[in-house]
Amino acid sequence: MSLEGRNIAILIAPRGTEEPEFTEPKEAVAKAGATVTVIGLEDGEAETVTGDLDPAGRYPVDRTIGGASAADFDGLIIPGGCVGADKLRASGDVIAFVHDFFAQGKPVGVICHGPWTLVEADVVKGRTLTSYPTVRKDIENAGGRWVDEECVCDQGLVTSRTPKDLPAFCSKIVEEFEEGRHPAQARSA
Repeated sequence: MSLEGRNIAILIAPRGTEEPEFTEPKEAVAKAGATVTVIGLEDGEAETVTGDLDPAGRYPVDRTIGGASAADFDGLIIPGGCVGADKLRASGDVIAFVHDFFAQGKPVGVICHGPWTLVEADVVKGRTLTSYPTVRKDIENAGGRWVDEECVCDQGLVTSRTPKDLPAFCSKIVEEFEEGRHPAQARSA
């Protein structure tokens, strides 16, 4: 599979995004040929965590969310981490950015606690997805159908539960990003 010529955005929160859920999907789409842009809440670098609490790596932010537009990208990755996902969903700019990917029918990959951003963006109703188990009620209350599976794909929306699901998640996001727009993705926007 090739993502040559594709531009993929990946979100990162300062001191909160789970390290492997950021690095492994980023690496998978870059290895497939995509240009990956790290979108952060702040300029500079963002520090990831392991197990939600322990400091991990530091990564440069290519663009802040205030200067980002879904129109500039072919797909979006939303990593998890309880703290990181909570910081992302608290940003109105992030929520508008996420919503625009759905409105434009573009593929989105989300893992772990990342679906909190989807709930906030009001794009879960009528969708089938998975997440970290504690996000289940949030998804169901937002009108989504939650399933306990390694990787779920619903018309361009790819979701997984935890870092142990990363191999399946990474493979599926590359496939969906290669397929491109999914008109049915807009049904929940």
